[in-house]
Amino acid sequence: MKDKIYFCIDLKTFYASVECVERHLDPFKTNLVVANPERGKGAICLAVSPKMKMLGVKNRCRLYEIPKNIQYITAIPRMQKYIEYSANIYETYLKYFSKDDIHVYSIDEVFIDASSYFKLYKISPIDLVKIIIEDIKNTFGITATAGIGTNMYLAKIALDITAKHNASNIGYLNEEKYKKELGKHVPLTDFWQIGKGISESLRKMGIYTMEDISNTDPRKLYNKFGVNAKFLIDHSKGIETCTIQDIKNYKPKSNSISTNQILFKDYVYEDAKIVMKEMVENLSLELVNKNLKAENISLYIGYSKDNIQASKGSKKLEIATNVYTDLLKEYEKLYEKIVSKLEPIRRIGISFGRISSDNYEQLNLFVNQEKKDKEKNIEKTINILKYKFGKNLILKGINLEENATATIRNTLIGGHNAY
Repeated sequence: MKDKIYFCIDLKTFYASVECVERHLDPFKTNLVVANPERGKGAICLAVSPKMKMLGVKNRCRLYEIPKNIQYITAIPRMQKYIEYSANIYETYLKYFSKDDIHVYSIDEVFIDASSYFKLYKISPIDLVKIIIEDIKNTFGITATAGIGTNMYLAKIALDITAKHNASNIGYLNEEKYKKELGKHVPLTDFWQIGKGISESLRKMGIYTMEDISNTDPRKLYNKFGVNAKFLIDHSKGIETCTIQDIKNYKPKSNSISTNQILFKDYVYEDAKIVMKEMVENLSLELVNKNLKAENISLYIGYSKDNIQASKGSKKLEIATNVYTDLLKEYEKLYEKIVSKLEPIRRIGISFGRISSDNYEQLNLFVNQEKKDKEKNIEKTINILKYKFGKNLILKGINLEENATATIRNTLIGGHNAY
């Protein structure tokens, strides 16, 4: 086959569908939302069932936004359950394709380079993807939708825009079909990687469609968007050169790991500092577990009032480390330097940058190396015990403070209930 053929397969309203299946209910006939009502009416719905969508209720809405005349079931998020379903469905993909041709985009979405499989199965792209969709439905009770395209971008657009208008839940696009059918499509935010900010910037330039982008002088776009203009120009023509092999071969020049949390309530300065310390401890243990160390640290603090600008700060360490006490000392300095003592705090994010292997270490004559090695060994032991018996097996005194969050968050996955 001359053209490359990619599939982009998405599990429809995944979390809500899993909850319906677990209750032996039809997602297309059941009003169900996945949300934690204990967080109040402002709790975000992680997913709503297809039936709820038919009634005009959107994913990621808040509970209070659901019309009062709609009766529905509330399912508390169970992230471990969704991970198990996702892993099992991935095994279904492996029945048909090599893992080298599969890119997991998210818990409920994959890209597949199917180009070399049609001769093997002696079947058309649409018939092959139908078999996979039916297999998922028959095995797990989950409805999948699919986009087929001659590159990864077109497969994604076929999924997001075209498939929803077909009874088969399958869409297909090549470059010519894309320009003909979607060149004048609005709004631009329906297209992958065009958010409200980019769309608004384009609108101010008098650009409303993909066809408008392709007809605009590239110099104007580069002046506005810099190197990112290339993606806009290519995508306006249905062009995408990146392949799954490129993704798998990609090695970033620098690595980082991060964690963040939205607090359950407004925190004052000192209480938020406790939470930050817990986050530094957990992330430093992740460094130790992976035998890594960090050379940069970053801190983000978001305030409860939207009109108050967030505090951000970063620092390059003199020596790369994964020792909790060393990292904590630097984070406390950064916290005291950038964070307002007057404003209530609602978001905290920390990040370790310039990650490298901990197998090699630069010695420092001003550091007690024996003491440092002893502390690292203690942290490695703590890490082994926590990963084997649970993160709450060993706690510090700070974790028992009234407004500490680690003991609760240690039982969560992605900030939500594991089971």
